[in-house]
Amino acid sequence: MTGQAEISAEIAAIQAEYCHAGIEESQPRLDYPPYRSSVLRHPTSALHLADPEAIELCAPCFGEDDVAPFDADLTAQHAGSPIGERTVVTGRVVDGDGRPVRRQLVEIWQANASGRYIHQRDQHPAPLDPNFTGAGRCLTDDDGCYRFTTIKPGPYPWRNHHNAWRPAHIHFSLFGSDFTQRMITQMYFPGDPLFALDPIYQSITDQKARDRLVAVYDHDVTSHEWATGYRWDVVLTGPAATPFEEPR
Repeated sequence: MTGQAEISAEIAAIQAEYCHAGIEESQPRLDYPPYRSSVLRHPTSALHLADPEAIELCAPCFGEDDVAPFDADLTAQHAGSPIGERTVVTGRVVDGDGRPVRRQLVEIWQANASGRYIHQRDQHPAPLDPNFTGAGRCLTDDDGCYRFTTIKPGPYPWRNHHNAWRPAHIHFSLFGSDFTQRMITQMYFPGDPLFALDPIYQSITDQKARDRLVAVYDHDVTSHEWATGYRWDVVLTGPAATPFEEPR
């Protein structure tokens, strides 16, 4: 408990230092000391302007023919069933006025139930699941809705500081109308005890903005003897916009 208290005190002190004149920020802070690699994860120079029409001549585009319905079911991508808590994650993608964003490509990736990714750099001693790859995609429908069936991911260590563990989360990537409009964020699960100890989550000063990253359990989405259900909406613009990672 002493270690947790020390980390919490450190986070609180740095939050106070970086909260300029009491103004809360709704987007993640850059160069946030508790998140040690934050200095490496955002541009340090002005971004180059890109002509979307020129980019589209050589970049991928996505439509109904490119995304199959089964791409959204991460539990049915292999011969066997993955291990873990089967769950459905669904919600709407809307603009700042609440209007649906239709035919939006939504991609997700995540750790398995043991908190491990299928990635050569993830070598912590947790088992891989041969029946779970941890990636899926879908297009939003006419009401801006997306829906994934997956396995609830486990927390995992990430070596940012002593005894550092990430809360369970799912990475979301959203594309706009062209390839230069990609936005990336993370969705968390309610009631996670690691929230207070996670510098990435704590890099957002505004508690209301943090809360917008946390899904809500929805018993109507939950299905009998099959899967628990969570609802999480993504707001692309406006004062209630979902916090997004800075473009790299």
